[in-house]
Amino acid sequence: MKKTLIHGGILCTMAGENDIFTGDVLVEDGKISQVAPAITAEDAEVIDATGYYVMPGLIDAHTHIGLFDFNSDKSVDDANEMTDPVSAAMDARYSFNIKARELKVAYEHGITTMLFTPGSGDVFCGQPFVAKTYGDNIFDMTVKAPAAVKIALGGNPKNTFGDLNRLPMTRMGVAHVLWETFHKAKEYLDKKEKGEKQDYDANMEAIIPALRGEIPCKIHCTQYDMLTAIEVAKAYGVRFSLEHAWGASDYLEEIVESGCDICYGPIATYRAPGERRRVDVEAVKMLDDRGVNVAIITDSPILSEESLYHHMGEAVREGLAQERVIRMVTINPATQLGLEDRLGSLEAGKDADIILVKGKLGLDTDARVHLTMINGQVVYQR
Repeated sequence: MKKTLIHGGILCTMAGENDIFTGDVLVEDGKISQVAPAITAEDAEVIDATGYYVMPGLIDAHTHIGLFDFNSDKSVDDANEMTDPVSAAMDARYSFNIKARELKVAYEHGITTMLFTPGSGDVFCGQPFVAKTYGDNIFDMTVKAPAAVKIALGGNPKNTFGDLNRLPMTRMGVAHVLWETFHKAKEYLDKKEKGEKQDYDANMEAIIPALRGEIPCKIHCTQYDMLTAIEVAKAYGVRFSLEHAWGASDYLEEIVESGCDICYGPIATYRAPGERRRVDVEAVKMLDDRGVNVAIITDSPILSEESLYHHMGEAVREGLAQERVIRMVTINPATQLGLEDRLGSLEAGKDADIILVKGKLGLDTDARVHLTMINGQVVYQR
């Protein structure tokens, strides 16, 4: 049994009250076995963490890396099917490029887990999955699949199919596809549960776990489409998160009442006419103050993985305490993904995804990750 003792660091456990203290973390066989002010483990390899912040590995809950990389060669751009507005059955793992250079960038910057999602070219875009950022086989790296049903509202799908002069060409067309598909999926599920004979439909099968509450819907939307997303999700009783969520400050009450989660970002994106004109960073604090589970995302490769630090800093500048911001890249996204029993905090029994940081992420511009551990293995060390 391999044991590693991380000794004498400033622990940011994200495990509740009094979750920052100087102490030790004992790792055994890829799992955290003990967290305490002092641990004795004579047969353990010791990592001296004196002067470092010891934190759970960071989680980016919305990325596209490995699926496209802005390469001019379309043979490696595999995030969007875009042959039918309903492509819910598409499993993103089968598009994933395990050699994507951004994976190394991610774990070198302390990001140990990511949700990899299809793009937003369809209305029902496919099945995202959650995986660790280090490994050589995406199926072995996968933590949860499917992790959600990816849905897109607004400009992306209407532009895709508008260019083809077919439904949906407008926001009302996108909403129609959304309502109609959920209606069909509910009918399909009802017949399935009654044992009635019907033709197999892979897209309907992919939506069933969301209707049963087993996985959430991750809904790409901005201020133009939030009420549509909330209305449809409420009608079918699905758990959901609003992805990107620019303009959320216009709908604070509706968001709180809906009980949805928020994946906000990218924060550092450019402001432009159209859907990005309301990059209202202040919404992150407003929502957090109201008890909404907020995660900060990069949408990489739209913005690079290392920009997550800048995103955290923007949230701090809006008045959020550093600890609250750290929660938005650790335990908050873990909870959104239904993986809080494995990820997001330094607690006994959880995966040993741990980072050592010199400086305060979100506050110090020179803060840097000096060591990254994934599943108990040191995968990066400065």
